[in-house]
Amino acid sequence: MEKPSNLLLKLARRLFENPDKQEKFIDALVAPQPFNPCILWCQNQPDISPFSVESPLSWQPKFVDRLHLGEKPGQHTLHHQGYFYCLDFSSVFAASILLTIPQSVSLVFDMCAAPGGKSVFAWQALHPDLIICNEVIGKRLGMLISNLKRCQISPSIIFNRDSSIFAENIPLSSNLVIVDAPCTGQSLLAKGEKAPGCFHPTAINKSANRQKRIIANSAQIVAPQGYLAYMTCTYSPEENEQVCEWFLSRFPQFQPVRINHLQECQSHLTNIPCYRLFPQDKLGAGAFTVLFQNTEVGAVKELEPQILNDLGIIQKFSPLVS
Repeated sequence: MEKPSNLLLKLARRLFENPDKQEKFIDALVAPQPFNPCILWCQNQPDISPFSVESPLSWQPKFVDRLHLGEKPGQHTLHHQGYFYCLDFSSVFAASILLTIPQSVSLVFDMCAAPGGKSVFAWQALHPDLIICNEVIGKRLGMLISNLKRCQISPSIIFNRDSSIFAENIPLSSNLVIVDAPCTGQSLLAKGEKAPGCFHPTAINKSANRQKRIIANSAQIVAPQGYLAYMTCTYSPEENEQVCEWFLSRFPQFQPVRINHLQECQSHLTNIPCYRLFPQDKLGAGAFTVLFQNTEVGAVKELEPQILNDLGIIQKFSPLVS
């Protein structure tokens, strides 16, 4: 077993008071174990699944299957045909907050969309009239476009712009904004992948500052009574609870929403209703998630097609155009 770094040991002590929990967390990162594969059905599920399926959790949506270890859904022909999207169950945990939104959602805006899993989840869960997917990192656009096309996520529009552009040009327009924030990616270690420097304070602070900028810009495009979903795949409090505390101090019109089905996963590091999944829970590599609602009352700003065109659409998918 690889020896844990001092920075990992320090993080474990910050996250857990109990030494046994610290040890289990560290073990999950330095000696990662495989997690059950997971798929999100985008088209009609077959009457008989081609895979061996685990019993669903009580809150798990019907369009998600957690598979037995050893299944390789990404190699199946149905995957290539766009019937389902493969993802870590941690992503399902994080996105499950969207299942609690009580109202119809006509416009979803996914601010950090690549590779597309949260967009696919929102499209399947909420059936919006339009989903806008933005990805600021150009080299990640290809996989986003490919996944949305393969899974037939339409109507959808793809952008490659900074979050500030949307804050300036389409304020108060979106019923739901998803911020799957870029982070240090510490949970990659639980998958057996590399994440160099992910525990270093400089990397964590740089990431947290970028997250604050993105969530602040994203808040400005949330319509009155609309929702802002913030989530990460990392463990550092600076990138999770502390971002939420900073956000609420500067945008008091937003209030966190209590998610009943995730109460057992409430973060013990804050009083804000927000939720964590850790790799030692053995469901997935880990996630942090929180849902905010804009409590302001007012009219939703209608999106003019010309405004969207002027912002520079990269790709558009509609039910009539492949």
